[in-house]
Amino acid sequence: MKNRLLFGMFLITWMTASGLALGEESFRLEDRIVEYTLPNGMKFLLLRRTGTPVFSANIMFRVGGVDERPGITGLAHFYEHMAFKGTKTIGVKDYEQEQLLLAEIDKVAVQLTDEIAKGDRANQAKIAELQTKVKELETQGRKFVVKDELWDTYVRNGASGLNASTGKDMTQYYVSLPANRLELWAWLESDRLLNPVLREFYSERDVVCEEHRLGIETQPSGRLEQDFLATAFLAHPARYSVLGWMSDLQTVTRPQAQEFGRSHYVPANAAVALVGDLDIGDCTQTVTRYFGRLPAHPLPPPVTTQEPEQRGERRVVVEWDAQPQLLIGYHKPSPLHADGPVLDVIEGVLSEGRTSRLYKTLVQDRRLAAAVGAFSMPTDRYPNLFTVWAMPLHPHTTREVEQGVYKVLETLITQPPSEEELQKIRNNVRARLVRALESNRGLARELSYYQTVYGDWRYALKRVEMIERVTADDVRRVAQKYFVPTNRTIGEIVKTVTPQKKGK
Repeated sequence: MKNRLLFGMFLITWMTASGLALGEESFRLEDRIVEYTLPNGMKFLLLRRTGTPVFSANIMFRVGGVDERPGITGLAHFYEHMAFKGTKTIGVKDYEQEQLLLAEIDKVAVQLTDEIAKGDRANQAKIAELQTKVKELETQGRKFVVKDELWDTYVRNGASGLNASTGKDMTQYYVSLPANRLELWAWLESDRLLNPVLREFYSERDVVCEEHRLGIETQPSGRLEQDFLATAFLAHPARYSVLGWMSDLQTVTRPQAQEFGRSHYVPANAAVALVGDLDIGDCTQTVTRYFGRLPAHPLPPPVTTQEPEQRGERRVVVEWDAQPQLLIGYHKPSPLHADGPVLDVIEGVLSEGRTSRLYKTLVQDRRLAAAVGAFSMPTDRYPNLFTVWAMPLHPHTTREVEQGVYKVLETLITQPPSEEELQKIRNNVRARLVRALESNRGLARELSYYQTVYGDWRYALKRVEMIERVTADDVRRVAQKYFVPTNRTIGEIVKTVTPQKKGK
């Protein structure tokens, strides 16, 4: 709930701080944000905020882990890495010669993938030979590379907050720059969309595989989340970790990544927010000049697979010599569903602050858990999970905490939230917003997020209004509907003790 509500309340509080009355039609926020769509379908949200001669830019694509399939899981995140490797003109000394070598690398890499796919029938000597060949060719290719030229160009021109990230629903690229560097930003970003070159692909693949090892294979909480999602979702691609499956990462090829980029990194699949000390007229001319060069392309196909109704409790156990942890997830609809705001309120009632029901009961009163929380995961574009996470307090077990969670959930039905509890949620949302004021970067991020994931940035305000209308009866009804045993999946880390070696 926090991420979605934060932006809506940020807009309301920003309007108040700017002397704008929320109910005054003449000062509606829609009149201050300029929406500009290029003929190729690329959408820009422009907001002028004076005071400091800087601006923040956020380019967000509607592509993430939910857009993957078996064989290419983890590719959305991997492609984000590759987007920093440069273009035909950035990060290279001689692209014509490099292109010939890249084609040879691809040829050998595809042969390697085909051999690995043979499984037990694979020729291990041939695999080793092809792996060595790929590394040798990539080493040769480094003579054409200007290392990190895209990144360094940004830094030399005063960039701050330069980075990117990938989630289940989207991939974003963001930076803040001096106001007089708008044209530089437009050239760099449009060029990496128009002329991407996924150079150093296979060496970067090793980097992504190592990230997988650190985030999942050697991290108990990462492994728990991976196995939990794979158990809760049987059909929908929400079941895949953003980092993907290791076997897919180890065999994905540059041609596959190029096709993924051509399909998803298209103008109509992006929302761009620019917030700061900008002249809107100059801004529209600049983005037209550079991003207008991108050819129109059909949108990627939507995910049509629907998760079948769960008809029985599921459980997954991860044995690890680590602190026990617990995840309990209940299937629920996407945030656009009418029950979405009610579930957001329930999330706040259960886990927001030290007076929240989960914390007060399990941590403070009964001392069953050291920490506890509730949140939605892993996607906002599609139906997802209402999830409770907890870490037992020694010597209590995950099973004891699990039963404690169920009792707290039952109170939503037997003792629905009071008006005081509901008002606390509303007040906390507004308080968080005040603390987040005056951030061009944050506002740019949230504008592009709501436009990308929900299809309209205005939905942030609409959702806040819906939250305000949630009643205790709504909470009781929704809790009865979703928090039932047949609809839940439980994941737990059970501590295993490594046997001690006997002394001599």
